[in-house]
Amino acid sequence: MYKFFIRRFLFLFSSERAHYLAMFFLKVAFRLPFFPFLLRKLYCYEHPSLERNFCGIRFPNPVGLAAGFDKDGRWIDELACLGFGFIEVGTVTPKPQPGNDAPRLFRLIQDNALINRMGFNNQGVDALVERLKKRTSTIIIGGNIGKNKITANEDAIGDYAYCFEKLFDYVDYFVVNVSSPNTPGLRALQEKEPLTKLLAHLQALNLQKVAPKPIFLKIAPDLTTSQLDDIIEIVLGVGLAGVIATNTTLDRKNLTVSPDALEKIGNGGLSGLPLASASADIIQYLSTTSQGKLNIIGVGGIHSTEQAKEKMMAGAALIQVYTGFIYEGPGLVKSILKDMVIHQ
Repeated sequence: MYKFFIRRFLFLFSSERAHYLAMFFLKVAFRLPFFPFLLRKLYCYEHPSLERNFCGIRFPNPVGLAAGFDKDGRWIDELACLGFGFIEVGTVTPKPQPGNDAPRLFRLIQDNALINRMGFNNQGVDALVERLKKRTSTIIIGGNIGKNKITANEDAIGDYAYCFEKLFDYVDYFVVNVSSPNTPGLRALQEKEPLTKLLAHLQALNLQKVAPKPIFLKIAPDLTTSQLDDIIEIVLGVGLAGVIATNTTLDRKNLTVSPDALEKIGNGGLSGLPLASASADIIQYLSTTSQGKLNIIGVGGIHSTEQAKEKMMAGAALIQVYTGFIYEGPGLVKSILKDMVIHQ
């Protein structure tokens, strides 16, 4: 039903408008009697074998919703009824910011992909905290944190630390995002020296807490093997929980969309099916090179059970969906989970 009716209707609108329209309808319908029960009945799938104890957290299942879909935590209770084992909110910054100018989100339908240059548009960490205080769902929540566009890289630690402290009591784990291609200069923070300082500072703050929480680093799929080696060394050396691999890519190879169409769209990070193999290769490299010592959450191009299996076999303990969720619909999560139970 999703592909033949709902998706066709939503794809009549621009990508960003369709997103907010879909969430508006979901939120309105959620207030109807029995609708949350109906959603859970349709899209949730539970089985004891799906539970994962990962980095000190018990996940009811290993399939989560990636950051970017619900940046401001506006639809946590509604999305929690769609079968996810966890939801990652953000990327959030200390101060509200509008992000880049629209249009900034584009469909590549024939490639089952998206290009975005959102630019960390969000209402700020204080607004997110207020929503997290009011949520009724008990689903596992990750907090994806970043820096404001106007903050210089040399002052970035302050932005990340501010978000960390504000969110600490309201999320179950953290994700440090230095890999988005849509904030100028942000990816420079992936270099060894600034990254080590940033992660060491956050982990020091974390270890001062009575009950520290897992902190993950989200990395780009465009890193060299030398940079990946540095990532492994830094993450294990600092004592972070692990990595999330991967963010969107700047690569445009293997796309069927015309070069003219890509030029018209312009800059941005590519997500979706074309990223599946590259993301899996990164996961495999990290897992093999670290000799299995690195905890990995896999994301990038999961549109079916096949890509989910590929990520897990490469070394990911948990996986996340985003673009695949948009193209395939909420039934994707349930189909992946059922396949995991059948083929375990």
